[in-house]
Amino acid sequence: MKVLFTFRIKSAFKQQLSEQYPDVEFIYTTSIHEVSVEDVDVIATEGTDITADIVESASALKWIMVAAVGVDSLPLEVLRKKGVMVTNSRGVHKMPLAESVLAHLLSLERGLPGIYERQSEKRWQLDNIPGEVNGSTALIVGTGAIGGEIGRLLQAFHVHTIGCNRSGHESASMDETIAFSEIIQKLPEADYVISILPSTPETRWIYQPEHFQAMKNSTVFINVGRGDAVKEQTVIDALESNEIRHAVLDVFETEPLSKESPLWELPNCTVSPHMSSLSNQYIKRSLGIMETNLDKWMTGDKKLVNQVDLIKGY
Repeated sequence: MKVLFTFRIKSAFKQQLSEQYPDVEFIYTTSIHEVSVEDVDVIATEGTDITADIVESASALKWIMVAAVGVDSLPLEVLRKKGVMVTNSRGVHKMPLAESVLAHLLSLERGLPGIYERQSEKRWQLDNIPGEVNGSTALIVGTGAIGGEIGRLLQAFHVHTIGCNRSGHESASMDETIAFSEIIQKLPEADYVISILPSTPETRWIYQPEHFQAMKNSTVFINVGRGDAVKEQTVIDALESNEIRHAVLDVFETEPLSKESPLWELPNCTVSPHMSSLSNQYIKRSLGIMETNLDKWMTGDKKLVNQVDLIKGY
């Protein structure tokens, strides 16, 4: 059995794998184009280097382990037709992403940007009285592991949490849950709209101008999911017309964000360079999931953790 890693991992983990699985041949590269994949059984990847041509040429391929959550860059239809199993690292982002969302909200409400600005100016006087997260309402669109963790943290601050998912099924750490089709009816209640959606045909461009028009002008919109959930121009229009108070954007239609984008200079927008999920614990957590699944695979147990539905795309 051959397992190919196409991203950099530490020597200690390589040693651990070779000792734990002596019958497995592990191959390591940082460029999948530099190795032969024809007889590789398993590919461990960050996802962006797997093309349809590679899948077709990997005649022995049975399983792709993705060291990320999003799999929209994979040739899902080709993998489905070939019967290749795909697992992702769902759950590894939940702690850093939830902390990032909470940090942005607390920073905006408690006036941290103003504190930093006044310090640089050696100015004592306040511009505005700070607000509170306490007692507010958050609409959390996407109620998986990340959404659940955000909900849990916000509930500790006495925030009323409204979860939103495809079917409206009940979800952890949500005081109530609605379906996607009900979003626009709930928007007028939300102080914070937090989007954690993956990129799927159902969620692409899910937020339209009328959604921002339905929000309170005091609402904070946060997108830490995928950039194709909303057109950038739609957010720009909402910010310039003060339909919402602020936007925190960690993901964009095209990345990196063009230097010509008005989002950089809008005073009511925070541009975050797709970093909200980053953490020095990321690879460690991803490899832990891979190790659990590799144990299962080696014993013939194909009920792996975090199997991706190749039709739904998540």
